[in-house]
Amino acid sequence: MSTPSTHAVPAGPTASLRLAVQNSAAFWTALARTRGSELIRRPGFLGSDGRERGGLRILLLSPAPGPDDLAELTDLARRRLSDGVIVEDPFGSVDMSALGLAPGRLPIMIRHPGPLPAPPAVEITHVETAAQLRTAENIVVHGFPLTNFQPYRPGDAFSEDLLGHPGVDLFLAARDGVPAGACMTVVDGTVGGTYWVTTLPGHRSRGVGRALMHAVLAHLGDLPATLTAAKAGKPLYDSLGFDTITDATWWM
Repeated sequence: MSTPSTHAVPAGPTASLRLAVQNSAAFWTALARTRGSELIRRPGFLGSDGRERGGLRILLLSPAPGPDDLAELTDLARRRLSDGVIVEDPFGSVDMSALGLAPGRLPIMIRHPGPLPAPPAVEITHVETAAQLRTAENIVVHGFPLTNFQPYRPGDAFSEDLLGHPGVDLFLAARDGVPAGACMTVVDGTVGGTYWVTTLPGHRSRGVGRALMHAVLAHLGDLPATLTAAKAGKPLYDSLGFDTITDATWWM
Protein backbone atom coordinates (compact mmCIF):
# COMPACT_ATOMS: atom_id res chain seq x y z
CA MET A 1 0.00 0.00 0.00
CA SER A 2 1.34 3.44 -0.93
CA THR A 3 2.12 6.05 1.69
CA PRO A 4 -0.64 8.70 1.94
CA SER A 5 0.27 12.11 0.54
CA THR A 6 1.22 14.78 3.06
CA HIS A 7 0.11 17.64 0.80
CA ALA A 8 -3.11 19.42 1.68
CA VAL A 9 -5.91 19.73 -0.88
CA PRO A 10 -7.28 23.20 -0.05
CA ALA A 11 -10.46 22.94 -2.13
CA GLY A 12 -11.57 19.74 -0.41
CA PRO A 13 -12.15 16.41 -2.13
CA THR A 14 -15.70 17.06 -3.33
CA ALA A 15 -14.87 20.40 -4.93
CA SER A 16 -11.62 19.00 -6.34
CA LEU A 17 -13.41 16.05 -7.91
CA ARG A 18 -15.94 18.41 -9.45
CA LEU A 19 -13.07 20.38 -11.03
CA ALA A 20 -11.47 17.21 -12.39
CA VAL A 21 -14.71 15.92 -13.92
CA GLN A 22 -15.46 19.35 -15.40
CA ASN A 23 -12.07 19.36 -17.10
CA SER A 24 -12.33 15.78 -18.35
CA ALA A 25 -15.66 16.69 -19.94
CA ALA A 26 -13.99 19.66 -21.66
CA PHE A 27 -11.20 17.37 -22.89
CA TRP A 28 -13.56 14.82 -24.45
CA THR A 29 -15.73 17.58 -25.89
CA ALA A 30 -12.70 19.15 -27.62
CA LEU A 31 -11.60 15.79 -29.02
CA ALA A 32 -15.09 14.93 -30.25
CA ARG A 33 -15.52 18.27 -31.99
CA THR A 34 -12.10 18.22 -33.67
CA ARG A 35 -12.39 14.55 -34.71
CA GLY A 36 -15.94 14.88 -35.95
CA SER A 37 -17.20 12.35 -33.39
CA GLU A 38 -20.78 12.29 -32.18
CA LEU A 39 -21.13 14.05 -28.84
CA ILE A 40 -23.93 13.01 -26.47
CA ARG A 41 -24.44 15.28 -23.45
CA ARG A 42 -26.93 14.49 -20.73
CA PRO A 43 -27.18 15.76 -17.12
CA GLY A 44 -25.65 12.54 -15.82
CA PHE A 45 -23.09 11.63 -18.48
CA LEU A 46 -21.10 12.69 -21.53
CA GLY A 47 -20.66 10.33 -24.45
CA SER A 48 -18.19 10.60 -27.31
CA ASP A 49 -18.71 8.15 -30.18
CA GLY A 50 -15.54 7.92 -32.23
CA ARG A 51 -16.84 5.05 -34.34
CA GLU A 52 -14.51 2.18 -35.29
CA ARG A 53 -11.20 3.80 -34.30
CA GLY A 54 -12.15 6.02 -31.40
CA GLY A 55 -14.72 3.66 -29.92
CA LEU A 56 -17.35 4.83 -27.45
CA ARG A 57 -16.22 6.80 -24.42
CA ILE A 58 -18.69 7.56 -21.61
CA LEU A 59 -17.84 9.88 -18.72
CA LEU A 60 -20.13 10.00 -15.68
CA LEU A 61 -20.88 13.61 -14.72
CA SER A 62 -22.95 12.89 -11.60
CA PRO A 63 -22.66 10.53 -8.63
CA ALA A 64 -26.38 9.83 -9.01
CA PRO A 65 -27.39 9.76 -12.69
CA GLY A 66 -31.14 9.74 -13.18
CA PRO A 67 -32.87 6.55 -14.33
CA ASP A 68 -33.31 7.83 -17.90
CA ASP A 69 -29.61 8.73 -18.17
CA LEU A 70 -28.56 5.42 -16.65
CA ALA A 71 -30.77 3.49 -19.06
CA GLU A 72 -29.48 5.46 -22.05
CA LEU A 73 -25.78 5.11 -21.22
CA THR A 74 -26.24 1.39 -20.57
CA ASP A 75 -28.00 0.95 -23.90
CA LEU A 76 -25.28 2.95 -25.70
CA ALA A 77 -22.59 0.76 -24.16
CA ARG A 78 -24.46 -2.47 -24.94
CA ARG A 79 -24.88 -1.56 -28.62
CA ARG A 80 -21.22 -0.64 -29.06
CA LEU A 81 -19.47 -3.44 -27.15
CA SER A 82 -17.91 -4.91 -30.30
CA ASP A 83 -16.33 -1.54 -31.23
CA GLY A 84 -14.70 -0.87 -27.87
CA VAL A 85 -16.34 0.82 -24.90
CA ILE A 86 -14.85 2.62 -21.91
CA VAL A 87 -17.08 3.95 -19.14
CA GLU A 88 -15.16 6.31 -16.86
CA ASP A 89 -16.92 6.61 -13.50
CA PRO A 90 -15.20 9.04 -11.11
CA PHE A 91 -17.91 8.54 -8.49
CA GLY A 92 -18.23 4.75 -8.30
CA SER A 93 -21.92 5.10 -9.12
CA VAL A 94 -22.57 2.52 -11.88
CA ASP A 95 -22.06 -1.21 -12.35
CA MET A 96 -21.31 -2.28 -15.92
CA SER A 97 -20.42 -5.88 -15.12
CA ALA A 98 -23.71 -7.18 -16.57
CA LEU A 99 -22.44 -6.02 -19.99
CA GLY A 100 -19.26 -8.02 -19.59
CA LEU A 101 -17.13 -4.94 -18.87
CA ALA A 102 -14.44 -5.33 -16.22
CA PRO A 103 -13.56 -2.61 -13.68
CA GLY A 104 -10.15 -1.03 -13.24
CA ARG A 105 -9.11 1.66 -10.79
CA LEU A 106 -7.07 4.78 -11.56
CA PRO A 107 -6.40 7.71 -9.20
CA ILE A 108 -7.70 11.17 -10.04
CA MET A 109 -5.19 13.73 -8.75
CA ILE A 110 -5.00 17.49 -8.23
CA ARG A 111 -2.23 19.98 -7.59
CA HIS A 112 -2.79 23.50 -6.40
CA PRO A 113 -0.28 26.19 -7.45
CA GLY A 114 3.00 26.23 -5.56
CA PRO A 115 6.77 26.31 -6.02
CA LEU A 116 8.62 23.63 -7.96
CA PRO A 117 12.27 22.55 -8.00
CA ALA A 118 14.33 23.28 -11.12
CA PRO A 119 13.20 21.26 -14.15
CA PRO A 120 15.42 18.66 -15.84
CA ALA A 121 17.51 19.77 -18.81
CA VAL A 122 15.13 18.49 -21.48
CA GLU A 123 14.03 20.62 -24.42
CA ILE A 124 10.28 21.37 -24.34
CA THR A 125 8.42 22.87 -27.30
CA HIS A 126 4.89 24.25 -27.38
CA VAL A 127 3.18 22.65 -30.40
CA GLU A 128 2.24 25.28 -32.95
CA THR A 129 2.64 23.69 -36.39
CA ALA A 130 1.02 20.78 -38.21
CA ALA A 131 4.38 18.97 -38.35
CA GLN A 132 4.83 19.29 -34.58
CA LEU A 133 1.26 18.06 -34.06
CA ARG A 134 1.95 14.96 -36.18
CA THR A 135 5.08 14.26 -34.11
CA ALA A 136 3.15 14.58 -30.85
CA GLU A 137 0.34 12.39 -32.20
CA ASN A 138 2.78 9.69 -33.32
CA ILE A 139 4.47 9.67 -29.91
CA VAL A 140 1.19 9.32 -28.01
CA VAL A 141 -0.30 6.70 -30.35
CA HIS A 142 2.79 4.48 -30.09
CA GLY A 143 4.15 5.38 -26.66
CA PHE A 144 1.09 5.80 -24.44
CA PRO A 145 -0.17 3.76 -26.37
CA LEU A 146 -3.50 4.41 -28.11
CA THR A 147 -4.00 0.94 -29.56
CA ASN A 148 -7.30 1.85 -31.26
CA PHE A 149 -5.34 4.25 -33.45
CA GLN A 150 -2.80 1.68 -34.58
CA PRO A 151 -1.75 1.25 -37.30
CA TYR A 152 -1.03 4.96 -37.17
CA ARG A 153 -2.80 7.22 -39.63
CA PRO A 154 -1.92 10.93 -39.34
CA GLY A 155 -4.81 13.04 -38.10
CA ASP A 156 -7.00 10.23 -36.77
CA ALA A 157 -6.17 10.78 -33.09
CA PHE A 158 -5.13 14.45 -33.20
CA SER A 159 -7.00 16.42 -35.82
CA GLU A 160 -5.26 19.52 -37.12
CA ASP A 161 -8.27 21.42 -35.76
CA LEU A 162 -6.71 20.98 -32.31
CA LEU A 163 -4.22 23.69 -33.26
CA GLY A 164 -5.76 26.90 -31.98
CA HIS A 165 -8.75 25.14 -30.42
CA PRO A 166 -9.75 27.21 -27.36
CA GLY A 167 -8.10 25.91 -24.20
CA VAL A 168 -6.16 23.08 -25.87
CA ASP A 169 -2.34 23.00 -25.94
CA LEU A 170 0.21 20.30 -26.71
CA PHE A 171 3.85 20.00 -25.72
CA LEU A 172 6.78 18.07 -27.18
CA ALA A 173 9.91 16.95 -25.36
CA ALA A 174 13.23 16.21 -27.11
CA ARG A 175 16.55 14.76 -25.97
CA ASP A 176 19.58 15.69 -28.09
CA GLY A 177 17.19 16.88 -30.77
CA VAL A 178 15.29 13.57 -30.90
CA PRO A 179 11.54 13.57 -30.12
CA ALA A 180 11.10 11.78 -26.80
CA GLY A 181 7.73 12.66 -25.25
CA ALA A 182 4.50 14.58 -25.55
CA CYS A 183 1.35 15.56 -23.68
CA MET A 184 -1.82 17.62 -23.99
CA THR A 185 -3.42 20.17 -21.68
CA VAL A 186 -6.97 21.50 -21.57
CA VAL A 187 -7.90 24.67 -19.70
CA ASP A 188 -11.58 25.02 -18.87
CA GLY A 189 -12.57 27.97 -16.74
CA THR A 190 -10.86 27.66 -13.37
CA VAL A 191 -8.98 24.39 -13.85
CA GLY A 192 -6.35 22.90 -16.16
CA GLY A 193 -6.10 19.21 -17.00
CA THR A 194 -3.16 17.17 -18.28
CA TYR A 195 -3.65 14.19 -20.59
CA TRP A 196 -1.58 11.50 -22.29
CA VAL A 197 1.77 12.33 -20.67
CA THR A 198 3.94 10.02 -22.79
CA THR A 199 7.63 9.15 -22.90
CA LEU A 200 8.88 6.85 -25.66
CA PRO A 201 10.48 3.64 -24.33
CA GLY A 202 14.04 4.53 -25.34
CA HIS A 203 13.89 7.79 -23.37
CA ARG A 204 12.27 6.68 -20.13
CA SER A 205 13.89 7.41 -16.74
CA ARG A 206 15.70 10.39 -18.31
CA GLY A 207 13.55 13.21 -16.91
CA VAL A 208 11.29 13.57 -19.95
CA GLY A 209 8.00 13.17 -18.10
CA ARG A 210 9.15 15.47 -15.32
CA ALA A 211 10.23 18.13 -17.81
CA LEU A 212 6.85 17.91 -19.57
CA MET A 213 5.03 18.31 -16.26
CA HIS A 214 7.17 21.34 -15.31
CA ALA A 215 6.21 22.94 -18.64
CA VAL A 216 2.56 22.08 -18.08
CA LEU A 217 2.47 23.52 -14.57
CA ALA A 218 4.23 26.70 -15.74
CA HIS A 219 1.70 26.96 -18.57
CA LEU A 220 -1.25 26.57 -16.19
CA GLY A 221 0.13 29.27 -13.90
CA ASP A 222 -2.18 29.91 -10.94
CA LEU A 223 -4.80 27.33 -11.97
CA PRO A 224 -5.19 24.03 -10.13
CA ALA A 225 -4.01 21.10 -12.26
CA THR A 226 -5.82 17.78 -12.49
CA LEU A 227 -4.99 14.44 -14.10
CA THR A 228 -5.73 10.74 -13.99
CA ALA A 229 -2.57 8.82 -13.16
CA ALA A 230 -1.40 5.52 -14.56
CA LYS A 231 0.44 3.35 -12.05
CA ALA A 232 3.84 4.06 -13.62
CA GLY A 233 3.33 7.83 -13.53
CA LYS A 234 1.93 8.25 -10.04
CA PRO A 235 5.30 8.50 -8.21
CA LEU A 236 6.22 11.44 -10.47
CA TYR A 237 2.95 13.21 -9.75
CA ASP A 238 3.30 12.53 -6.02
CA SER A 239 6.76 14.11 -6.09
CA LEU A 240 5.39 17.21 -7.84
CA GLY A 241 2.80 17.83 -5.14
CA PHE A 242 -0.27 16.20 -6.64
CA ASP A 243 -2.78 14.67 -4.25
CA THR A 244 -5.15 11.80 -4.89
CA ILE A 245 -8.78 12.93 -4.77
CA THR A 246 -10.33 9.51 -5.36
CA ASP A 247 -9.85 6.31 -7.34
CA ALA A 248 -12.09 6.36 -10.41
CA THR A 249 -13.56 3.16 -11.80
CA TRP A 250 -12.90 2.51 -15.49
CA TRP A 251 -15.17 -0.13 -17.04
CA MET A 252 -13.58 -1.70 -20.13
